[in-house]
Amino acid sequence: MDFTVDDATQGYLDAAAEVASQIAPDYQQRERDGVIDPQLRRQMGSCGLIAPELPRALGGRDERALTTGMITEQIARGDLTVAYVQVIGSLVGQILARTARPELAARWVPRITSGEDIVAIGLSEPEAGSDAGNPSMTARPQGGGWVLRGTKSMSFAMHAGAAVVFARTAPEGRGRGITAFLVELDRDGIQRRASPDVGTRAVGRGGIEFTDTWLPAENLLGEPGCGFTEVMQGFDFSRALIGLQVIGAAQVTLEETWEYTGERTAFDQPLSSFQGVAFPLAEAETLLAAARLLCQKTLWLKDADLPHTKEAAMCKWWAPKTAYDVIHQCLLSHGQYGYLSDRPLEQRMRDVLGLQIGDGTAQIMKLVIARHSVDRELAP
Repeated sequence: MDFTVDDATQGYLDAAAEVASQIAPDYQQRERDGVIDPQLRRQMGSCGLIAPELPRALGGRDERALTTGMITEQIARGDLTVAYVQVIGSLVGQILARTARPELAARWVPRITSGEDIVAIGLSEPEAGSDAGNPSMTARPQGGGWVLRGTKSMSFAMHAGAAVVFARTAPEGRGRGITAFLVELDRDGIQRRASPDVGTRAVGRGGIEFTDTWLPAENLLGEPGCGFTEVMQGFDFSRALIGLQVIGAAQVTLEETWEYTGERTAFDQPLSSFQGVAFPLAEAETLLAAARLLCQKTLWLKDADLPHTKEAAMCKWWAPKTAYDVIHQCLLSHGQYGYLSDRPLEQRMRDVLGLQIGDGTAQIMKLVIARHSVDRELAP
């Protein structure tokens, strides 16, 4: 495996570090505002920090998936929610580049990579989270196009200009008969409702209701009835990116905690001189390093065009749990100051918690791992 950071990659990481330093002071204000400034998205896009692995013909930079992951971690050090602009950009950008008609991809993918717009992904539903292969949303042919009816839950529901939406087009059972569409969210018959989430509030998660929303035939993505299979391939990439996203938030919290425990004294000694304080932080360093290597290996496998579904599932359940546990320990290590809401520790903990749920729960990820480790009939 080769995780070399060449000059080109270092340039991206330097640009991402600069963005992170700019956005960190407004992390808590961004949560209160409930929005990520579109100008910030455009700044990221101009530096090639959104989906740089996509081809140049579609606004990308032809970079490695591994480079994209490193960028994601760096941005998340400043604000985990801003890093999600990059994660969703890579996930949806790759889906559109792979499945959309050329003219549709040429219209929307550059808007993603430039930061001009966000395209959300509508897979989950209020009554179907982990059971995403069995949606109640339907699409029926009408007037040379399709009519959508149903409700989807998604990140950036309140801010996205469009969404990739999955609907049942044939009654063929779980995981089959599902078709993907690109839906512009200014069409008739669309209503958005914000979700009062515990964390990641700046991403504007919510529900979008589609009431007889008509789409032209050219908005179809891939082949009818194959949407679920096509999107699952994209999640192998985004799961590794999410792992690095939460690691970035946890790593900067850990660095802040080392600094705090080195300055804070008790019994005439710095807190860091006590094994009871330093050893949990040393364990946290080890766990984050291991989680980072797992995520980077997964992206290296993707770059090498090798199977990585099992490894991606490992990234998705273990990295968010590890990041949450590390931030929790850091909060405790700060004592009463960690419990204050005017510091970013508790917000990072809430933001990371949500990624133990979204984009695949730990239970579903362990199911994927089991099914890739033993014969399917022997797995849960």
